[in-house]
Amino acid sequence: MLSFFKTPRIRGGVHAEEHKTETAALPISNDFPLPKKLFIPLQQHVGKPAEPLIMVGEKVLKGQLLAYSQGLISAPVHAPSSGVIVDVNDYPAPHPSALPIRTIVLETDGKDEWMKTQAASDPFQLNPEEISLRVGAAGIVGLGGATFPTAVKLNMGRENRVDTLIINGSECEPYLCCDDRLMQEHAEEIIDGVRLMLHGMETDHAVVAIEDNKALAFFAMRAAAEPYASIKVIQIPTRYPMGWDRQLIRYVTGKEVPVGCRSSEIGVTIHNVGTAYAVHKAIRLGQPLLSRVVTVAGGAVLRPMNVEVPFGTLISELFDFCAVDKDQTARIIMGGPMMGDSLPHTGLPTVKATSGVLALTQRELKNTDEQPCIRCAGCVSVCPAGLRPLDMANNIRINQLDAAVDLGLKDCISCGCCSYICPSNIPLVQYFKYASGEVMARQQAQHKSEQTKKLIDARNARMERIAQQQREDELARIAAKAERERLKAEQEAAV
Repeated sequence: MLSFFKTPRIRGGVHAEEHKTETAALPISNDFPLPKKLFIPLQQHVGKPAEPLIMVGEKVLKGQLLAYSQGLISAPVHAPSSGVIVDVNDYPAPHPSALPIRTIVLETDGKDEWMKTQAASDPFQLNPEEISLRVGAAGIVGLGGATFPTAVKLNMGRENRVDTLIINGSECEPYLCCDDRLMQEHAEEIIDGVRLMLHGMETDHAVVAIEDNKALAFFAMRAAAEPYASIKVIQIPTRYPMGWDRQLIRYVTGKEVPVGCRSSEIGVTIHNVGTAYAVHKAIRLGQPLLSRVVTVAGGAVLRPMNVEVPFGTLISELFDFCAVDKDQTARIIMGGPMMGDSLPHTGLPTVKATSGVLALTQRELKNTDEQPCIRCAGCVSVCPAGLRPLDMANNIRINQLDAAVDLGLKDCISCGCCSYICPSNIPLVQYFKYASGEVMARQQAQHKSEQTKKLIDARNARMERIAQQQREDELARIAAKAERERLKAEQEAAV
């Protein structure tokens, strides 16, 4: 049986100001109008992008496979609605850079016509491997933001003999409450998805962890899980970033995930409540992952809500539906304000990782006038990874990136707690994001240099072998000529 630690095991974190009240009280909206065009990126997950198997001009049905996964760490992409493929080309990605990525453009026909699906009549009679195969074929990835292919985690859980499955219902980001509403309205389906995950991993126990500011979701989930002794629903303290997997594992089980290791290696794996709901629909109904609940909030949103949105919907259309005041919008953020990405414009599509889209006014943005550090050590006390943010930032300022790495730069999760708490408004997390990107760029450049050197060395070795062979061939030719001349001389002498 599961045992839970009663003493707090929370490292760092902050009590971020919440803005969930309006949207958390509203039911999920399912009347979002179907867009005329959907822009479906082939890279909506960790790993290799999906490879398209459709042609321009081809008619497709809702749920039809558009692009297949490449390799182990990848995920397929399906048609969110029925219509015609009008293009497969580069389109700006939902990322701060808005750099183009390969995208399928689907012109919808308004019918939203499903293809024939294959549901399992009794999924618990399926082999655990079959559960993973169906989850993988449905294109399900972690919907908490990591977007790691779910089937891979199920397989790792089974291979590593994981004994505890944790379902993350913390949703600690301010403004976001899509998981909260999902738990309130679809608790039974989520619990069914948890049971299917347990079956797929051959694991006996699961715990659903919900922050204590979501009372209605907790009661709904506890009631849904009551018939199943293997599933426990608990409340955890409301503290950001409680949803970080290592923080949650530490609090629930008391175990520490070693640096460089996966949680499955210590017998624990984590999935999001939205992922469990998607697993239920994939196995019970045969439906691939085509849409998700998105929180649309912020001071510039006149109709804040949680809305079911098909992947590939442009943010501009979502903002029109929620009556966003463009003149009041000072910043657009995909995700939450702590770890989300600031987007340059609204002409970008929603994807599997889009848990929320915020339209923030100037009043909601933190003062960015940076002041000298007062050495309060607040950033140290709130860091959930136990790092020294100020020391890392000082090294980054003077371009001593190796020193920052030695201080734990690679362990930073970019949660933003240090920047949030800093009374001097020092953009610490921006320093770390810049440094992480620079370190990666340097590593890639070094790798490229090493690969180039290997290619040059291999070419030189090849040219030397060719030259050596040519020398040997020339010597052999000379020797053969000499032998011919000797034989000829002997023949002439004999005559």
